Amino acid sequence: MVSKPAFYFGTVGSPGSTPKKPGGSVGAILHLANQSLMAYELGWVRSIRVSEETCAIIKQTAEEAGVNISVHAPYYINLNADREEWPRSRKRLMEAAHYGDLAGATDIVFHPGSYFGGPPEEALEVALPRLRGCVEELRFSGNQVTLRPETMGKEAMLGSLEDTLILSQEIEGVEPCLDFAHLHARPGDGSMNSYTEWRELLIKYGDTLGSDALQRLHCHLSGIEYGSKGERNHLMLSDSDFNLEALIQALVDLDCQGRILCESPQDMDVDAQYIKETWERISGI
Repeated sequence: MVSKPAFYFGTVGSPGSTPKKPGGSVGAILHLANQSLMAYELGWVRSIRVSEETCAIIKQTAEEAGVNISVHAPYYINLNADREEWPRSRKRLMEAAHYGDLAGATDIVFHPGSYFGGPPEEALEVALPRLRGCVEELRFSGNQVTLRPETMGKEAMLGSLEDTLILSQEIEGVEPCLDFAHLHARPGDGSMNSYTEWRELLIKYGDTLGSDALQRLHCHLSGIEYGSKGERNHLMLSDSDFNLEALIQALVDLDCQGRILCESPQDMDVDAQYIKETWERISGI
C-alpha cells in the first residue's frame, strides 16, 4: 500500500507555464499533476464567473488526476464591513463556497477584512456571528466545505494568527489558512522567521485547535517583501529573506500534514517544486 504523503504541494492559481490548450483551471490541474504537484487552489480572487457545468469538469479532472482542490475566494470580503457592504461581502463568500463545492473543493480560503482602526476585539465581535451564520447556512444546504480565514500580512488587517484561531475555536467548520509569508511580514521587523518561532506558532495552533488540527493544515507560502507596516509584495523565495529550511524543519518535527500552496509571482510551480524538494530532503521521504 502506498502511504499518504504528509503534504500535498501545489499553486494558488494557474502557473505561467500552463499550456494554452486545454488551458484554464483544467489545464493547470493536468500541468501540476504532470509535475507531481497534487494540490491546486482555484484563484477566484476578482470575481466568480464560472458555470456549474465548468465546475463539474474541474471536479472530474481533479479526481481523475488525484489533485486536491481548494478555492481562494474574492479579495473583496470583509467580515467587519458596515451594514451596507456586508451583504455583498457575504454573497461573495457564499458563492465561492457554493461553486467551490461543485468544483470538488474541500476548503475555501478568504481574507477576513480590516480593523478599520479599531481594536481586534471589536472587529471580532462583528465577525464571529456573521461567519457563524455563513457556516450554518452552508451546512443546512448540505455543503461541507471548510471556511478558512487567511492570516494576513499587514498589522491593520483582521487576520492575525490570534484572530484566525479565535474564529476557528468558536465556530465548527472554520479553520485558519496559515499564510507563512504573511506571518513573517506582519510584524514588520524580520521576525517570525526562525525555527523556534515557527515551532512555537505551530504548538500554539495545536494547543488551541487540538493536535489533530496539525494533521490538516492548509498553508500558503512564497517569498515576501515587507516594511514596518507589514506586507508589500510577494516574491520568489530566492529573492526574499524567508527561511524556508527553518519552517520545514518545524513542520517535520511536529509531524504536520496537509497542503502547501505556493503564491510566488511568475513561476509558482518552480517555487512549489523547491518547497516540495526541501520538504523531501529534510523529512527524509
